[in-house]
Amino acid sequence: MSSYLTLARDAEAEIEVKRSRFLATLVRVEDEAAARAVVERLRSAHWDARHHCTAFVLGPPPVPVERSSDDGEPAGTAGAPMLEVLRGAGVSDTVAVVTRWFGGTLLGAGGLVRAYGDAVRAGLDAAGTLRRSLVREHTLEVSHADAGRVETELRTRGITVLGTSYAARATLLLGVPPDGVERLHALVAELTAGRGELQPAGERWADG
Repeated sequence: MSSYLTLARDAEAEIEVKRSRFLATLVRVEDEAAARAVVERLRSAHWDARHHCTAFVLGPPPVPVERSSDDGEPAGTAGAPMLEVLRGAGVSDTVAVVTRWFGGTLLGAGGLVRAYGDAVRAGLDAAGTLRRSLVREHTLEVSHADAGRVETELRTRGITVLGTSYAARATLLLGVPPDGVERLHALVAELTAGRGELQPAGERWADG
């Protein structure tokens, strides 16, 4: 997989079912420690709530880290349906916390599953999504005289210029998707009359 979806922004959404309030908080996180910190922050902020049920998905496909917790609700009625909504939306690097204030009426297992799932869906609607893509990074050294022209031409042709540094020569840091490396080599050869030499500089996940 060379791309996946994550949250466009952190968001909250609240629904009410038979006087029980369900507040969904969705936050983009990078690792499990950050996800658990969000849970503890909300547990402290909403200390008067009865349940703080959670689900999170972390890392790129095909094997992201997944966790869920019913936090005292009947087994399988909260964390699991929340996680299913995140899976269904295809999002990762995301923690969902649904805080419930009990309204006095029991909802039953089916009612709880729907309520927790609906709360996360409302949160996702509020958050929106963006795509993260795997970027292969390369450096390209050029003369100071050529740097501006080469950078402009690369940008014009859709190559992402991640940065430029200047020493004895100018060094451009370029990013392309995995299937764009061959095209990048061809472009660099064309723009530098075969004198430019790309050097691999690793890879990372980037928004957009």
